[in-house]
Amino acid sequence: MRNWLVLLGPCVLGAALHLWLRLRSPPPARASAAAPADPPASFPPGKDSHYDLVVGVLSARHNHELRDVIRSTWLRHSRQHPALSQRVLVKFIIGARGCEVPLEDREDPYSCRLLNISDPVLNQEIEAFTFPEDAPAGSSEDRVVSVSFRVLHPIVITSLGVLGGAGAGGFQRNITVRLYQAEQEEALFVARFSPPSCGVQVSRLWYKPVEQFVLPEAGEGAWPPEPPEGVEGVAGGFIYTIQEGDALLQNLRSRPGRRAEHLRSLRAEDAALRGESGRHGDIVFVDVVDTYRNVPAKLLRFYQWTVGATSFDLLLKTDDDCYIDLEAVLRRLAGGSPRGPSVWWGNFRLNWAVDRTGKWQELEYPSPAYPAFACGSGYVVSRDIVHWLAGNAGRLKTYQGEDVSMGIWMAAIGPKRYQDSLWLCEKTCEPGMLSSPQYSPQELAHLWRLKERCGDPCQCEAG
Repeated sequence: MRNWLVLLGPCVLGAALHLWLRLRSPPPARASAAAPADPPASFPPGKDSHYDLVVGVLSARHNHELRDVIRSTWLRHSRQHPALSQRVLVKFIIGARGCEVPLEDREDPYSCRLLNISDPVLNQEIEAFTFPEDAPAGSSEDRVVSVSFRVLHPIVITSLGVLGGAGAGGFQRNITVRLYQAEQEEALFVARFSPPSCGVQVSRLWYKPVEQFVLPEAGEGAWPPEPPEGVEGVAGGFIYTIQEGDALLQNLRSRPGRRAEHLRSLRAEDAALRGESGRHGDIVFVDVVDTYRNVPAKLLRFYQWTVGATSFDLLLKTDDDCYIDLEAVLRRLAGGSPRGPSVWWGNFRLNWAVDRTGKWQELEYPSPAYPAFACGSGYVVSRDIVHWLAGNAGRLKTYQGEDVSMGIWMAAIGPKRYQDSLWLCEKTCEPGMLSSPQYSPQELAHLWRLKERCGDPCQCEAG
C-alpha cells in the first residue's frame, strides 16, 4: 500500500480524479513556486565592433546538420555580402551540457527528469492514495477536492473509493465518484455510494469495483477538467494493478547499462561540439542543460552574453529550422520599419489558449490564455529590451517555451509591438516573407537555391 508513488507522480500532469457531491466553487489556482536562478553566463572580454543586428539562432546540441545548412546558405551570404558582413553578427545558442538521463528513462522527452520508478509492487492491488488516521472523515460543505496524478507506467484501474462517510448504519447520503482523463469532459469511471450500498472498506476508504481499464503511460499532462457548479467535493482515491510488470522490471534492470552508454555518447558529442565551435567560431555555449524545457533559460543566458560581449542596436531571435531573409529584414529597418526604444517587431499571437498537455504543456502559468507573444520563427527586439532581460534574468520565471515566456516577460514592461505577418508562424512560402519555420536541412537548402535563382523562393516556385 505504501508503494503507490512508484507509478504516480505528485505533479499535475496526467489524468485527473474528481470526486464530488455538490460543487460550490472551482478549485483554487495552483500556486507557482519561485524558479531557481541559473548560473550566470561567462562573457568574452571586449567589445571590438558595433552591429546593427545580432542574430541568435536557438539550436539543439545534436542539430549539427541544420547548423551546417545555415552556414552554407543565408549565414554564408551575410558574411560575403559587403553591406551585411560588418552590420550583422550571427551566433548559434547551444546548452553547454547535455542531459545525463537517457531518453528512455526520462519522464518525458522534453525535460531531463528521471522517470522515478523503483521497487514496483507486482501482481497485487495497490491503493493509489492513503490518508492519515487523523484526517477528517466527512466532506466539507464549502470546498472542492480534486486529486491529480500522472501515470508513469501503464496501470489497470480496478476500484474507485471515497474517504469515510460510512458509519455503523452506512452512508447517510448518496455520493458519486468520477475519474477523468486529462482535459476530457466524459468520465472514464463512475462509482456510486449510497446508504444501502457502501462497498468494501480498505484502510480509511470505501471502494466499489469498476470495469477494468488500462490507463497508459501519460507522457503528457493536464489540469483537471473544471467540475460543474454547485457540487461539494469529497476526498477519495482508487485501486490499481501494474500492467506489464515483467517488462517494467526488465527496463529497470537495464538502466545502468543504458546510462553508461549514454554518458559515452555525451562525451563524444561534447568533443564534436568543441571541434565544430573551433572550426566556425559561431557558437555561444550557455550554462544550461540542453533540453526543450530549458530553451527559455538558454535565451536569457544568450541575452546576458550579448550584453556582455557585443555592442548592438537590435537583436533577432530565430530557430535552427527556420528560413531567414536577412537582407529583407535590414531593408525594412533601413526603410523606417520599427526603430527607437522599447521595440518588439514580430507576428503576434493574441489570446492564445494555454496548453495543459503535450510538448507545449504548461505547468506554471495559471491563466487560461497567454499574453501576446511573437511566433518563434523570428522576431526583433531593441537593445534596451535585451538589456532589461539580461539584467533581470536571475529573477524572471521561465515557462514551457521561449516564445510564451517572452510574452509573459514583456507583459511586465509593455513594449511597442509592431505586428508583421511576414514573420510566418507556420511552415509555408509567401512572397516577401522574412521567416518561415519547421524545415528539414534539405528543405532549407532547396529554399535558398530558389532564392539565389529568382530572388524570392516563393515567386520562383510559382514561376
